[in-house]
Amino acid sequence: MKFIVNSSALLKQLSSINGVITTNPVVPILENFLFEINDGTLTVTASDLQTSMITEISVESKESGSIAVPARILLETLKNLPEQPVTFSIEEESYSIEINSDNGRYKLAGENATDFPKVPSVSDDFSVEMSSDVLASAINNTIFATSNDELRPAMTGVYVNLSDTNTTFVSTDGHRLIRYRRVDVASDNGNTIIIPRKALNLLKSTLPSENTNVTVEFNIANAFFKFENIRMICRLIDERFPDYENVIPVDNEINMSINRNEFLSSLRRIAIYANKTTHQVRLKITGSELQISAEDLDFSNEANERLACEHEGDDVEIGFNARFLIEILNHLDSDEIEMLLSAPNRAGLIIPKEKDDNEDILMLVMPVMLNNYV
Repeated sequence: MKFIVNSSALLKQLSSINGVITTNPVVPILENFLFEINDGTLTVTASDLQTSMITEISVESKESGSIAVPARILLETLKNLPEQPVTFSIEEESYSIEINSDNGRYKLAGENATDFPKVPSVSDDFSVEMSSDVLASAINNTIFATSNDELRPAMTGVYVNLSDTNTTFVSTDGHRLIRYRRVDVASDNGNTIIIPRKALNLLKSTLPSENTNVTVEFNIANAFFKFENIRMICRLIDERFPDYENVIPVDNEINMSINRNEFLSSLRRIAIYANKTTHQVRLKITGSELQISAEDLDFSNEANERLACEHEGDDVEIGFNARFLIEILNHLDSDEIEMLLSAPNRAGLIIPKEKDDNEDILMLVMPVMLNNYV
């Protein structure tokens, strides 16, 4: 079997799906790309059993066939070749692969394609269309708050609830909770799924910069994403997601509005002086002033700053983990944010004051108990 392909075009396609491949896969053959040629089209598959990514590229070939090609050595070779046509010659009996470029010849050992795990097919049980910009925004706004706790698998992914009026994306790690809702993505058949973090990270890095249409299909076990010449199939998390709506406080009588960048910059400076274990900062809201302070008693470090804010309701003093606040503020685009509070021992809500008409963002962060320093 022989085919000719542009080295840069092949490298681009392989790089887009290479993130799936793990260094020590459960099955050694998963260190390979699966190459399948048919009617002048090379289909390349990468998989880790949970997630598979597939891409296609046109090649010059009159033959058809398949082989598993070592991913790392092929990528390193292509990265160091100048752009040019390269010829792949495959000896089907010995699985030997020879790559010929303008001034070199490279020989590597492939494996039998039949040993490569079959990619699950997703029958069109349920599908929805959305733009890549919307999907990227949903991933960016939620993925950072997913949990790393494998004992609570439902929280290691993003929960997606499709209804006939909107689609809600939710993530939580027990310390913060993000609810990102889109009214421009809806489906007549309501459904809920939990998509693993790794699959979403791969999508995030693969989605094109130009806005394009993404088809999402899923059944009870797998989700299927298709855009341009890329397809991704991932196994869904089969767990019950926490009842997040009950966690969101509704009677928040304390409302503070503040410039996001000023608040973020201040938190970054104050966090330097916070305890390195708790990262605790104290927010004291009195009148139209926010005082941010932190203290590390072990090293006698302390810092405080005052910022102007708009404030309705009672004065309040509340503690938060500075890292969680900083990460939440970092993921918002709005110049002004609102912080809604009810009591020092209840969750705080952060909401952008300016947002797209089609989106609704709510970011919740749990407080930490304050030390009794003044």
